[in-house]
Amino acid sequence: MDDAYDWITTPLTDDLLRGALELERTAHGGLFPHRLPAAARARARGDEQVAQAEAQPSGVRVVFRTRATAVALDVRRTVMGHRGLPPLPNGAYDLYVDGEPAARATASGGDVLMVDLSDGAREVFPGDPGSVTFTGLPARGKRVEIWLPYTETVELLGLRTDAPVSPEAPSGRRVWLHHGSSISQGSCADSSATAWPALAAAAGGVELVNLSLAGSALLDPFTARALRDTPADLISVKLGINVVGADVMRLRAFGPAVHGFLDTVREGHPTTPLLVVSPVLCPAHEDTPGPSAPDVSGGEVEFVALGDPAETAAGKLTLRVVREELARITAERAASDPYLSYLDGRDLYGEADHAELPLPDRLHPDAAAHRRMGERFGAFAFGPGGPFAAVGGRG
Repeated sequence: MDDAYDWITTPLTDDLLRGALELERTAHGGLFPHRLPAAARARARGDEQVAQAEAQPSGVRVVFRTRATAVALDVRRTVMGHRGLPPLPNGAYDLYVDGEPAARATASGGDVLMVDLSDGAREVFPGDPGSVTFTGLPARGKRVEIWLPYTETVELLGLRTDAPVSPEAPSGRRVWLHHGSSISQGSCADSSATAWPALAAAAGGVELVNLSLAGSALLDPFTARALRDTPADLISVKLGINVVGADVMRLRAFGPAVHGFLDTVREGHPTTPLLVVSPVLCPAHEDTPGPSAPDVSGGEVEFVALGDPAETAAGKLTLRVVREELARITAERAASDPYLSYLDGRDLYGEADHAELPLPDRLHPDAAAHRRMGERFGAFAFGPGGPFAAVGGRG
């Protein structure tokens, strides 16, 4: 602990957290943010990918008011590594002051989850608790917001400041609930706060709840129920890439699964603006079915499609097929659902974008592409005439 400051410790409570669906009080007396509620996690028990993704706090932030010039967040984090490959970058904690980016830092300490990509074996190497510290903040009353990383699981152990802290009053802004894959969770963005949904939320002046699940946007009923039961003014679901990449269903099952997913969401939000977004461009899977698999032969992780394009005739899914089906389903449902809209993901990242900003691992857009996608989604959804432009009550 830095003794240069006369620290005041503030217990972390629900009213200091935004963006999580549930907060778990831990054995260490800390808070563990979850992006799926306990009922959903129970349905996914045994699926390590879901457990890891929902525990990585993309879009979750610590928010408070203070005159402090120094802020420290004590954490017990778990970082991921891939056996035989260079360490991954530390997750970024972004500090915002009165809505403006002010600093970025990484946390010390932490456990390491080592994954062997050849067989999926996992091993945890325990570490010590750590902290992330920001200094030099303006000495005035202000709104402080700390965005947690999308790449690490984080148990929040304590908040220390050199001046008292009070909860920030509700903003009154509309709540946007978004569900998607690892791209929406933030993969290859610089930070959780600069993933494309966070940038679009800032452009639209809304509060983001990011229920994106890396590798796990698979039309699961428990995810649909979580969306159904979460208060929201605006909802979007970005579907398709994980279904293709995991090779979990064929065309016959995909259409009814999409309908069922949307039906469940509509049970809780019958008149809420609901936007269906299809996958962004991914040349590897445009016309080649899954599964996809990591390739580390070049010393870095890249993803390759293992399916046979000829199998599309037998109902195997490609991104082109998925987009056609999502457009058809949305158009049919919109005939009786005036609050339902569709966006082709290639309008966020398409062929021209790929030529300029190619996918660094053949699957995920890079940080510059995230910024472009955030700008484009913001202009489309929140701009004049967009599906999220009109102010409406929660449905």
